[in-house]
Amino acid sequence: MAASGMEDERVSGEVRQEEDDDEDVPQLSAAAMEALREFLAEQQRPEEQGEEGEGEGGVELVAEDWRLSQFWYNDRTARALVEEVVRLVSPSGSGSAAGAVACIACPTLYAYLKKTDPGVPAQLLEYDERFGQYGGDYTFYDYNRPEELPPAMKHAYRVVVADPPYLSRECLEKVAKTVSFLAQPEGSFLLLLTGEVQKDRALELLNVHPCGFRPQHSNKLGNEFRLFTNYDPADRLGGWDLGTK
Repeated sequence: MAASGMEDERVSGEVRQEEDDDEDVPQLSAAAMEALREFLAEQQRPEEQGEEGEGEGGVELVAEDWRLSQFWYNDRTARALVEEVVRLVSPSGSGSAAGAVACIACPTLYAYLKKTDPGVPAQLLEYDERFGQYGGDYTFYDYNRPEELPPAMKHAYRVVVADPPYLSRECLEKVAKTVSFLAQPEGSFLLLLTGEVQKDRALELLNVHPCGFRPQHSNKLGNEFRLFTNYDPADRLGGWDLGTK
């Protein structure tokens, strides 16, 4: 009986120790657990990415890779941007492209543009080599090496659309060098998509102003996102929103 009692005491002590160990393990908050579940669910069904608007003629993209700060535009945003870009490259309204388009780190725009008007010459500059599926329309791009691009691309683009992956001054400065490398010296148009927090830096580096149109993403971001242009779009894209502080 004594042996049995000692065994029961040992087992009881082990259970208490396990309970104490469990209490020492850091616990995620309910909000963090929900965010983690959503992230894992997105990663497990990449085929669903880009399906928003597919029934209305949307496009399908590879899954967002949050480690690369990838967030795809929603259907409304992508269509509005494409409409503006097509207008800029075909100023006569004839539908024939008078210039080429460079898409810096904005694959959603490239995909919608080629679906809407395949005849528009466009080049996607992206770090993610999954977009090599676009063949000759894809160029590997690392913003840390802003001008390491094929010489034929220098000053070759009438329209440049840039969506820097990070909201830092360093990133914007380097992307600005890429824009300068790509854009035609005269008569080129720049559309910059980045956070509201970059407004002053964007004006300083690229001489762009915010528009009234507010871009949105399929997965909502915590930072307020804006569209900036180096030209006045007048009654398009909500015009310049010069009253924002």
